[in-house]
Amino acid sequence: MGEHSTGGSRIGSGDAGRGGRRKPRSGRRTAVKVAAWSAAALVLIGGGGLGLAYVKLDGNLRGVDINAQLDNKDRPADVDTGSMDILVLGSDTRSGANGEYGRDEGAGRSDTAMVVHVYPGHKEASVVSIPRDTLVSRPSCTGPEGQRISAERDVMFNTAYEVGGPACAVKTVERMSGIRMDHYIEVDFTGFKKLVDALGGVEITTTKPIKDPDSHLDLPPGTHNLDGEQALGLVRTRKSVGDGSDLGRIQLQQAFMKAFIAQVKDVGLLTNPTKLLDVADTATKAITPDSQLASVPKLVGFARSLSGIGPDDVQMVTLPVVYDPADPNRVVPLDGASRQVWSALRADRPIPAEALKDSAADKGEAGSVVRDTTSAPTTGTGSGTGSDGGSGR
Repeated sequence: MGEHSTGGSRIGSGDAGRGGRRKPRSGRRTAVKVAAWSAAALVLIGGGGLGLAYVKLDGNLRGVDINAQLDNKDRPADVDTGSMDILVLGSDTRSGANGEYGRDEGAGRSDTAMVVHVYPGHKEASVVSIPRDTLVSRPSCTGPEGQRISAERDVMFNTAYEVGGPACAVKTVERMSGIRMDHYIEVDFTGFKKLVDALGGVEITTTKPIKDPDSHLDLPPGTHNLDGEQALGLVRTRKSVGDGSDLGRIQLQQAFMKAFIAQVKDVGLLTNPTKLLDVADTATKAITPDSQLASVPKLVGFARSLSGIGPDDVQMVTLPVVYDPADPNRVVPLDGASRQVWSALRADRPIPAEALKDSAADKGEAGSVVRDTTSAPTTGTGSGTGSDGGSGR
């Protein structure tokens, strides 16, 4: 698949933008990650010689054919500039092993959504979180069973996955951004928990107590090594931090992601083949990638193409939004600022700070509740960036 696009888009409108793509290039540095929980875990697989475990790991992978469900004529252009874009979803499925987190309502939801833009050369990346409560115009889609799903205006972003599955989520993001997604990766609650446990936990430092009965999390201020259950509670917490909104939860997720990346980097997988295999086994069971990544050789190649990116090379922001005047439980994109974000990525530029200054996502204290112990300071958006909002490129 080619990698990236040019052209404009209208946020929240039904008009298709025109985007492009880039081809991944292999890196040499070992096991460093970008994206969210799942994309971070993928790089582990590319770091070691797992040839003997090929059959086992390959059998774990179940891909979804996004391209088969999307009409190329209705997608942003596939232009090769050397960059790459990945939609990473954390799914809020309530069935099976995930049932303990709530009642099964039949369809899963995209509880977390991140667009990961890897710049040409694959040494830096930007991550744009899309709040699940964002009101958007969802395009018409073809569902997983071939059913036609009508377009709808002013619906929550996460309904795209709920009614139409991964392909509809991809199409909605492409329509919003004007950027063609090169890859799709999904991880669910149970897989995320097991992955954190396989790593031996993730260390974070809290500056204030976090007590959320809904996510079953109770942490005093201080340093904690979170197991999988606690980590899942943290990334799902919202009512006990900041203003209690999904925007505060995104700030926690971004802070946790940096800690997760640092943990993977320091856990010594390359010197412990048994642990490496355990983590790789867990990671390949935890994710649902697009069909172009659904084999060990393809996944390893993808992981190695990202291995030159470290925590300080990743700019993390949230799509600029404001609270909906008609419903404070929903947010709407700031059209001009959102266009600035997507335009910067289409042009392979860092996201400008001015695009974020009026966003409700930058307000509140949730981002400071988990202290960043990596070398780059954490801001309200979560960041591996300098004060100018760039990626240090």
